[in-house]
Amino acid sequence: MKKFLFILFLPLAAFAQNFTPQEISRWETQAKQVTIVEDNWGVPHIYGKKDADAVFGLLYVQCCQNFARVERNYLEIMGRLSEVEGGQHLYEDLQMRLIYDSTAAKKDYTNSPQWFKALLNAFADGVNYYLYKHPETKPLVLKRFEPWFPLMYTDGSIAPTQTGGLTVKDLKNFYEGKDEAISFVRPELSINNFNPNGSNGFAIAPSRTASGNAILYINPHVTFYFRTEAHMVSEEGLNAYGAVTWGQFFVYQGFNEHCGWMHTSSYADVADVYEEAVGDTSINGHQTYLYMIGSSKIRAVKEKKVFISYKQNGLMVQKIFTAYETVHGPVMGKRDGKWLALKENNRSLSALMQSWLRTKAKGFNDFKKIMEMRSNNSNNTVFADDKGNIAYWHGNFMPRRNPKYDWSLPVDGSSSETDWKGIHPLDEIIHLYNPESGWIQNCNSTPFTSSGESSPRKEDYPTYMAPEGQNGRAVNAARLLSKAKNVTLDSIIKIGYNTYLSAFDILLPPLFKGYDELSTNDALKKELEQPISRLKEWDKAASASSVATTLAIEWATKLATKIPAAKTTEAATNAIGNFQRMAETISANEKLSLLAETRKDLEKLYGKWNVPWGDVNRYQRTAINVFDDNAPSLPVGLGPGTWGSLPSFASRRFDTKNRYGYSGNSFIAAVEFGKKLKAKTIVTGGESFDPSSKHFTDQAQGYIEGKFKDVNFYKADVLKKAERTYHPGE
Repeated sequence: MKKFLFILFLPLAAFAQNFTPQEISRWETQAKQVTIVEDNWGVPHIYGKKDADAVFGLLYVQCCQNFARVERNYLEIMGRLSEVEGGQHLYEDLQMRLIYDSTAAKKDYTNSPQWFKALLNAFADGVNYYLYKHPETKPLVLKRFEPWFPLMYTDGSIAPTQTGGLTVKDLKNFYEGKDEAISFVRPELSINNFNPNGSNGFAIAPSRTASGNAILYINPHVTFYFRTEAHMVSEEGLNAYGAVTWGQFFVYQGFNEHCGWMHTSSYADVADVYEEAVGDTSINGHQTYLYMIGSSKIRAVKEKKVFISYKQNGLMVQKIFTAYETVHGPVMGKRDGKWLALKENNRSLSALMQSWLRTKAKGFNDFKKIMEMRSNNSNNTVFADDKGNIAYWHGNFMPRRNPKYDWSLPVDGSSSETDWKGIHPLDEIIHLYNPESGWIQNCNSTPFTSSGESSPRKEDYPTYMAPEGQNGRAVNAARLLSKAKNVTLDSIIKIGYNTYLSAFDILLPPLFKGYDELSTNDALKKELEQPISRLKEWDKAASASSVATTLAIEWATKLATKIPAAKTTEAATNAIGNFQRMAETISANEKLSLLAETRKDLEKLYGKWNVPWGDVNRYQRTAINVFDDNAPSLPVGLGPGTWGSLPSFASRRFDTKNRYGYSGNSFIAAVEFGKKLKAKTIVTGGESFDPSSKHFTDQAQGYIEGKFKDVNFYKADVLKKAERTYHPGE
């Protein structure tokens, strides 16, 4: 089966995009309708007459801050990274091309209602005006942004693409003629059974707060600097503040004066893989692939050419793939002789509209009505409002399926029983509205412990709605929130910064038992005496001064590699189950040997084994994101969320002696919804991407210590703290 070929070699060249005088005049007129005020933390507050003006200003500001990331996000979603970084991204690009259809996005733009088309136009105009005013900025590929681009990128999540567990490796194997068994696990979960990314969302009802107002805690865990903090205001009712994913025109996680929304990545099953029994024949001299639908229908597999360019030795090389599609969706792999087709809903006009509309919701009823659009396919939502409502939805877009099938694995594509039977109504998906417990938590975990005794019951829902297992963060959050009373912004931040590593409640007892059972003559008995003593005395909370934290995390990181990789998303998300597997299946001798190995590694790196965690675990921000042990850095007492710490600071070594943080706590907000909104936020390092700016690392210490800044939400406060006021282009 010949699935691709080379067709074209072109010299690399950069062609500047010329903008017409009419476009420039239009942009300059719109820029006058927009005022940007940067406050004492460098946070941009964008004021416009119309919503479209605020969008124009937001995109202009984003490009000023970090145009490179704006462009990269679109290159990723459009499947064009290979044009910049070469053939190593070829199959990643192909995967995106098969899932995200630019022709459909352009059609959605054409069919958009006029009010929404104005926002899409403002998006493109804001970026293009920036490029016009900053000729020193040289786009890598996208010389002109088009208004249909956001319709390729309708979800602000760090993991927006649902593949049903199919991976880039599956796709590569298919086109290389391989048929290998690979686990069906979401790609971001496949590393050592644990995902460094995640998120925490808490909502506290008035019955548990000191003020009698609802409180929301927004705590996404993503790669550092994945989003920016911004405030959008218009005279059409827009007043949204929060985290914006680079290149998008809506506040993804945030709040307005009436309500707030926190999204955690969901593992609710919303994309399915279908096994297709495919045979080939020759029709008019052309090889054609056929597959079965039902017991008697035979259909031809659809084919189309996909052209992907990539950089190679100074030339742009183009490769043509023949892509295949069945009634279920694009063919993305092959296992056990069956082609695998993906059915998904990764982008849509309604999804982008929903992302925008929720930022203007005026409370629970309004927000719920927007959720009825049921187009969000990758997020859970934690909610609170100024009427005292708190709520939770586990997912949003949810296909109705036959519950007798295991939807975590491929299903028979020839059977009508595996067809989707429409979409579940909103009130049929797992949800909580004003639970009696007075609190809600979700930490990318099972919803069945989200509110103590008030949690939804697992037996009331089909398995595909919530395949997630439990994790250490959720255990810790539920323990703390169930006891919380008279909650304030400061106390919810304190809870959110609780560093208790609940994994070690499971992992340490068998280690201690194995050590205690060693004979006095065993060499490990003496070698590990002091490390074991430190671990036995430890309170299991990560801190900068703690030697035990260093020992525990370095040891557990080794331990995690000793259990087989999870085969399904459910198993991969069941961190508590993985901890138990580590505790029960790894022998006592291997546990002790790995601790001895940890001791030796630390002695080799630092000249001693008893190294405080803050000496190992560092925060460093540089202009080029290259870590250097000889450059200034800050000690961090936070631990990775993997082991149960609520504030996540995932770190590792990058050809360095020390570990440096790269993912975890990013934009964090604590918000109280009363007659007057009160909020505190912090971001990783600072708002600016310019190392010479005071706002490059002015929030770093507060980020590490959990000391948040007060939000300037009302215009009078913004103007009092203004450091710079300007129109786009000035």
